Amino acid sequence: MMMKMNPLSRLLSLGAVPLACALLLAGCAVGPDYQRPDAPTSPAFKEAPADAEAWTGEWKTAEPQDAHARPQWWQVFGDAQLDALMSQVQVSNQNIKAAEAQYRQALASLQAARAGFFPTVDAQAGVSRARGASGNTLNGQSVTLGATWELDVWGRVRRQVESSEANAQASQADLASTLLSTQATLAQSYFLLRVADAQKALLDRTVADYAKSLQLVQNQYKAGTAQRSDVLQSETQLKSAQAQQLDIQITRAQLEHAIAVLIGKPPAELSLGQADFAATPPRVPVAVPSVLLERRPDIGAAERRMASANAQIGVAQAAYYPTLSLSASGGLTASTLARWMSLPDRIWSVGAGLAGTLFDGGLRSAAKAQAVAAYDQTVANYRQTVLGAFQEVEDNLAAQRLLEQESVVQNDAVRAAREALALVNNRYRAGTASLLDVLVAQTTAYTAERTALTIMGRQYTASVVLIKALGGGWHQGEGGVETVGKR
Repeated sequence: MMMKMNPLSRLLSLGAVPLACALLLAGCAVGPDYQRPDAPTSPAFKEAPADAEAWTGEWKTAEPQDAHARPQWWQVFGDAQLDALMSQVQVSNQNIKAAEAQYRQALASLQAARAGFFPTVDAQAGVSRARGASGNTLNGQSVTLGATWELDVWGRVRRQVESSEANAQASQADLASTLLSTQATLAQSYFLLRVADAQKALLDRTVADYAKSLQLVQNQYKAGTAQRSDVLQSETQLKSAQAQQLDIQITRAQLEHAIAVLIGKPPAELSLGQADFAATPPRVPVAVPSVLLERRPDIGAAERRMASANAQIGVAQAAYYPTLSLSASGGLTASTLARWMSLPDRIWSVGAGLAGTLFDGGLRSAAKAQAVAAYDQTVANYRQTVLGAFQEVEDNLAAQRLLEQESVVQNDAVRAAREALALVNNRYRAGTASLLDVLVAQTTAYTAERTALTIMGRQYTASVVLIKALGGGWHQGEGGVETVGKR
């Protein structure tokens, strides 16, 4: 179409009516608005210690804010070596890098969804040469600029953006969950390694004691005051302890290798020397169960996926309604280069289109049913995640409380076994106890001490897992300790 009038005024006059109608409908978005479903909760933890109120009263929960960094919860253990290892996890762990890349993908998807709010603008330029029926040669040059805009009348784009934004938030929570899980795994591996060090030190002392006993029995056998069976029994005891001494080194080496991989290093590049650590882990504070909904990143991720699935119902429902699009184009055309320099012809077009599906064999109905079912699935997953979180807290509260009691009892057993061994040794030297009595007392004392170390390792594991289950710990603030979380 060739026109000499102002194309902009013509465009406005022709497109004003559909544009005005679109603006009036712009506030309409089909589909259900999201409301977070209820989750099963309880007013208090069943396995919390009897004095829980006394030592939780000094703690206050913070309002969940995603922008806040999680506290360095591992510092409560007061281990400089663990602090140094933790500083490398977020930088070098490959699982965290993968989760971070997935989060960036989700942000890119959100950006792509938001692009649906804007028109698509394109430009074209062309040169043509053709021969007509009369034998004349026809030349043409043209430059056009066009725009197409599908108006979001029924909120399809808005629902898609809502879904993508919730997915991005879920991916961010997944990243936080991966980081927290990796940190907890590192802490557990580190403390088990320290327990292995303590067990190795115990075995070193035990092997040395058994070696002295064997030497004593061998001397007595040579002097004719002991039997060959006594030598064999003492030697069996020593060799068994030496075998356990080698076995604990396997455990320690594998834990050291696991720690190296967690901080993103080949096992050959990490060597951790032996070090002492506290015999009793710190007590972990417990807040009310509902705080878990604000602090645990996996619960936050499940909740955000519900919101995303809910928005997809609106996307599916919008397919029932027709789409309204506006298009406009304008440009210049001329048959010769000279005409381009003087007065090229101006071309333009403007239009509005309404398109809808009259029959699809139930395709849209199936798509909506699928979206509703997907939402119901995310609701069930969310509630199961909440239940699993409460179970994890209850399990480790019970473990922490009972292991504390078990440790007291076992330490009493260690003291009794050591005292019994001293008495038996004195009786053996006096000739009133047999070698078998000494061997039994030595084995009992060693077993009691090793069991005490095993319980200590389980206490540390329960403390770390409980901190993880509570959403990642706390930091010291004014007037007490403040818990920090993310949803």
